[in-house]
Amino acid sequence: IKYKVQAICQYKTKSHVSSKLSSLLFPLSLSFSLIFYFFLSFSSEMAEPSFYIGVIGNVISILVFLSPVETFWKIVKRKSTEEYKSLPYICTLLGSSLWTYYGIVTPGEYLVSTVNGFGALVEIIYVSLFLFYAPRHLKLNTILVVAILNVFFPIVAIAATRSAFKDEKTRSQSMGFICAGLNIIMYGSPLSAMKTVVTTKSVKYMPFWLSFFLFLNGAIWGVYASLQHDVFLLVPNGVGFVFGTMQLILYGIYRNAKPIGLSNGSSEITTDEEEGLTSRAPLLS
Repeated sequence: IKYKVQAICQYKTKSHVSSKLSSLLFPLSLSFSLIFYFFLSFSSEMAEPSFYIGVIGNVISILVFLSPVETFWKIVKRKSTEEYKSLPYICTLLGSSLWTYYGIVTPGEYLVSTVNGFGALVEIIYVSLFLFYAPRHLKLNTILVVAILNVFFPIVAIAATRSAFKDEKTRSQSMGFICAGLNIIMYGSPLSAMKTVVTTKSVKYMPFWLSFFLFLNGAIWGVYASLQHDVFLLVPNGVGFVFGTMQLILYGIYRNAKPIGLSNGSSEITTDEEEGLTSRAPLLS
């Protein structure tokens, strides 16, 4: 029995390590592949500094898009959505879809359209998996929300901008205004997370790496937007950079503080909290 238990433990440890390695290798290899793709496909524009910054921004955004892979691996493995929520992925799909259209109708913004097109595809997979494994009552509610936010709203937004404005520049500006507005609204989540950190004196609701990537994502895309003279990218990414900086400062202040208001001083992240982490940093690109 002793040897069997040891064998099982060794097997679980190896499988856990291998799954962690595979989850890291896939996004990294994909990111490097995309870098080579951009360098080969757009070599004529490589002299522009904004191109290099945009490629770096693409890599960071791709890694952020792929960060929930582990969550959905759990859902598939357990064949249940448990306490996970679909709204973060539905909202990200909405934002990615609109930013993709914005990149298409705006000259010189192909880096915005490509990464958000990839993001929209990934989010469609996430939402589809959620619908497949969700219980019946939750499935019906999710389908309704998807129909409103991911089908009806984008169609109305695109149709309205195309019918109301005749030239592509005005259409691009109106879509940029919608995209930037949606992203700024989504920043209610980081504000809520920072308030929770100050109230509880605990950073358990605000993991370092998520705050760091919010900071890094905002900084890179903010620089790209400045080089491209794109105010619709600059404003929300500037907000993201500021919030990311504030979160890192809060993390430095409270990372060793004694938590208050937490049950038994627990540092575990519950399913609801883990799910909220994905939506707390709206992806801007």
